[in-house]
Amino acid sequence: MSMNWPVFRTRAITALIFVVIMLLGLLWNEWSFFVLFSIIHAGCWIEYHQLNNRTLPRYAQLHTLFTKGLLLGGWSLSFFCYQHIITNSIFESAGTIVGGIGLVAMMIGGLLSMKAGLKSFFRASIGLIYLSLSFALLMHIRSGAIWIGDDTKQLSSIINSLVSIEAKWMPLILLCAIWINDTMAYIVGSFIGKTPLSPVSPKKTWEGTIGGIILSVFVGFLIGYYAFSPVAAKHFAAIAMIASVAGTFGDLLESKLKRLAGVKDSGSFMPGHGGFLDRFDSLLIATPFVWIYLWLMV
Repeated sequence: MSMNWPVFRTRAITALIFVVIMLLGLLWNEWSFFVLFSIIHAGCWIEYHQLNNRTLPRYAQLHTLFTKGLLLGGWSLSFFCYQHIITNSIFESAGTIVGGIGLVAMMIGGLLSMKAGLKSFFRASIGLIYLSLSFALLMHIRSGAIWIGDDTKQLSSIINSLVSIEAKWMPLILLCAIWINDTMAYIVGSFIGKTPLSPVSPKKTWEGTIGGIILSVFVGFLIGYYAFSPVAAKHFAAIAMIASVAGTFGDLLESKLKRLAGVKDSGSFMPGHGGFLDRFDSLLIATPFVWIYLWLMV
């Protein structure tokens, strides 16, 4: 597979703009992070419904109250997982209100959507796990609540090595691992890729996938070693490995959803990169596994 330079330039320019916006949202403060990923959460839900509309004949018969109720109910999970870092009563109450409105909307919308069929209800509800739970766990990682708040716990080696690092860096480490893996997999696959990884995504190759994972782990180790400590390097490499492998499955899952829907991209908000799901498909699957790793390390 030869390198398509015009496509690569388009992807590179839009990726640069994307990275700047992401870094501002990730690192500015706790509110910018919450707003950024709340917008991404909503965008992913919208595209998820659009894909299902193309896939299931009766999915469009789900009432808008039900689909919007799922979005709001799923969004409320982020409030509850993030309240450790934003502890004012208004924020905590907002999560309860948003969740309550979402639940009522789902109940009323469900009654108005009886003709949609169980398959449509099931496919829509899966989004709570696929989308909302993943973003809620990312909020939980950003809040630092996994390793903060229980003074009786014996801090593990990863926490001892990262305790001086602000929690805001952890999502960035996760995202960097995914970005490096995706970019290197594309470049390596373009130059030496010959063996297709899966029929679901014919352009992905084993050579590119393995190369992306190796380079992501290597960079993760270097960042941990030189920026923090040898102990941190070991765990950064582990996080990069988990994110790269799980993220690859996330990419394939979204490719399967698009193939079933008969579309090339889930959306078009980023030229050369597609929609929200196209950009964050890897993160959706990688986040729960990285969260489990961090939780087990405490």
